[in-house]
Amino acid sequence: MEARLSHIDRGEVLRYLGYRGERVGAAAEEDLARCEALLMQTARPRLVWKLFEHSADYSLNGCAYRPGGEDIRLLLRDSAHVVLLAATLGTEVEQLIRRTAAKSMADAVILDAAGSAAIENVCDNFCADLERELAPCYLTERFSPGYGDMPLSDQRPFFDALSVSRRIGVTLTESCLMIPQKSVTALIGVSDKPQPRRGRGCASCPRADDCVFRKGGKSCGLF
Repeated sequence: MEARLSHIDRGEVLRYLGYRGERVGAAAEEDLARCEALLMQTARPRLVWKLFEHSADYSLNGCAYRPGGEDIRLLLRDSAHVVLLAATLGTEVEQLIRRTAAKSMADAVILDAAGSAAIENVCDNFCADLERELAPCYLTERFSPGYGDMPLSDQRPFFDALSVSRRIGVTLTESCLMIPQKSVTALIGVSDKPQPRRGRGCASCPRADDCVFRKGGKSCGLF
């Protein structure tokens, strides 16, 4: 399956920008549309994925990576198989945001938000394609290292399992952050029965009580 960026959800862009139902003026609408179009032209999405058997001891047959944390075990409890996915918009988007910031920080902020919405669209399209390919199986929601109680350090064995750096050019910093930043890693369970969906928003996040973003009056944008 190929990486597909089909559109950028304006509602998601506004959410990343911190809008909470406020009216968006005509000038802001023009800025949003211009930046979204520029990002669509610039992005070069790529992805790599692999399907693994999910064992009773929570290991993945065929690779050394064993997902950490109770949250992911709960999500995958009905899944006989697990998909590991890594996707990116490419270095071109990161370069675009950096160049734009030198000229207009306002546009750079919009591009950053549009990039976050765009990589989610790539992942959503992959999941839709995967669900069709694996039908009549059902997919869980995506879950990434750093979510809930899954340690961010899971990125390293995850990267090794998919050869992410070699295959799509995404690398890790010493603190396990991805470069380019508009990249995603995720685990997706594959089950023979429909899987529940969490609601979006801080209320559904397992780390809501001690979240540093909420303490600062913000959202991480993950939930």
